[in-house]
Amino acid sequence: MFRGISTLSLDAKGRIAIPSRYRERLSQLCASQLVLTLSPFDRCLSLYPLNEWEGIETKLLQLSDFDRQSRRTKQMMRGYATECEPDGHGRILLSQQLREFAGLAQNVAFLGAGNKFEIWDEATWTRQRTEWLAGIEQQADVSAALRDLSL
Repeated sequence: MFRGISTLSLDAKGRIAIPSRYRERLSQLCASQLVLTLSPFDRCLSLYPLNEWEGIETKLLQLSDFDRQSRRTKQMMRGYATECEPDGHGRILLSQQLREFAGLAQNVAFLGAGNKFEIWDEATWTRQRTEWLAGIEQQADVSAALRDLSL
């Protein structure tokens, strides 16, 4: 499980350094073999350990091509999936296409999200987080799943 947030900077070549606290775990978990792709839900990138990505790919294969939304999700996630391995300094390259999709310029929010990481433009993440929190505060009817969640 990956958790926590780190603020990183893109270098001139479009690389980010994976926070050191995750590197050993990734080395043990997947020999640091990762898959980077776009998120079909948010304007961010998803970075999966290879073994987690293989499970996602299996689930994507089970989606019907006759359902437009399923087909589009499969096309986007698999089409932009890029295998990557950190260099000797723990950096991974984010392609220009993926950086443009997520609006990544300089400062990046790197979030542990359970089985994967999310990579956000820091300003976008801050704005989105503020909107989500305001929405929760304004919403009187909380979903059953959240009601049952004991924090």
